Amino acid sequence: MSSGIIKNSRNTENAPKSSLSTQTVAFSHYNNISAQLPVDANTGKIVTGGIKEQAAQCLLNIKAIVESIDHTMSDVVRINVFLKNITDIDVVDEVYATFFQNYLPTRTALAVAALPMDGALVQMDAVITNGEGSGTQVPCDLVKIVRNTENAPKSSISTQTVAFSHYNHVSAQLPIDPKTGNIVAGGAKEQAAQCLKNIKGILEGIDVPFDDIVKINIHLKNLSDIEAVNEAYSTFFPDSAIARTVGYVPARSVVAAEGLPMDALVQIDATVSHGDGTPPQAVEDRHGIVIKPNNTENAPKSSLSTQTVAFSHYNNISAQLPLVPKTGKIIAGAAKEQAEQCLKNIKAIVESIDHVMDDIVKINIQLKNIADIDAVGEVYTTFFNSDLPALTTIGVSAIPMDALVQIDAIVSNGEGTPPQA
Repeated sequence: MSSGIIKNSRNTENAPKSSLSTQTVAFSHYNNISAQLPVDANTGKIVTGGIKEQAAQCLLNIKAIVESIDHTMSDVVRINVFLKNITDIDVVDEVYATFFQNYLPTRTALAVAALPMDGALVQMDAVITNGEGSGTQVPCDLVKIVRNTENAPKSSISTQTVAFSHYNHVSAQLPIDPKTGNIVAGGAKEQAAQCLKNIKGILEGIDVPFDDIVKINIHLKNLSDIEAVNEAYSTFFPDSAIARTVGYVPARSVVAAEGLPMDALVQIDATVSHGDGTPPQAVEDRHGIVIKPNNTENAPKSSLSTQTVAFSHYNNISAQLPLVPKTGKIIAGAAKEQAEQCLKNIKAIVESIDHVMDDIVKINIQLKNIADIDAVGEVYTTFFNSDLPALTTIGVSAIPMDALVQIDAIVSNGEGTPPQA
């Protein structure tokens, strides 16, 4: 890492610990919290009861981690909810609302094929504010900016966008027409376009250009719809003349979902640069703040995403498949070998921007077969020399190119991007 800014990697006895991850990793003005299963920290077992009790336990674990670092649940800016059965969402929402009584963070919810422990019905991870900063940064009482617009669908359990420091987090957008509240007519292409229209409506509501998006996550009910989705996607990026000139597209991950709210075919969320920051930071000229996209020949390239997009004090890395860069083909072998290739690709990207693997603060792993988690864990830990990043692992029914593993990452960016604040 090229500056003196230090990661704060911490665990508490009040939440379940893992040999593959750190509970919370703080860097700059954010904390990344590992996915929490409905496990009682005292027994190490899944709590008794159904989805309601399990959702409560996930949130209690997150709360314990948050409070262990002298924060509160009102500091959460994003929650991701992974369900075994999407029909459980209403019950989860009942519990969820009790943890956020005066403020609702941004949120993404989807059903997945499998979770890391047998019997788990739900898993949640989170991103929280870190106003005190880390290492060399001066602590300050940074203020969240929480906003909704009439130009996108509103939700009773999430805020459309929550800005903190130099990032905006946008809740997952379903293909809903905000005027009717209904899913738009058509297939995956039309639904993807509506999701992106909703994101654009949210950004226009806060006077942020569409090309300020640094990371996109696409959740698909049927991975075979990816080409239709890409047709729509390509009409939105690049959005501006400047972006078209340099061919800018955000970092991206595509994840297969077993189910989405409202039985949608597509759902999309986004992370957006926020050049003006949040009080009491000085407002900077947005045009002076630089988004730095970068690709290297040492990792697979895509016309639909940039390998890494740096903004402020974070780098966002696109999901990496187990592709050999020179051949563009999946590496031979099972999940362990494929996971190793994914991580080699991430390492090549990280090193191409003068960073090291220990600068990673968060890793997301999707497995075709959740039973491969131990084999993947064996190779995973060999890529890190110090404290492990926060981690979320889910099982999915399909991965692009019929791969067995897919991995994306968030990397600390101590040097920041001009004009550093």
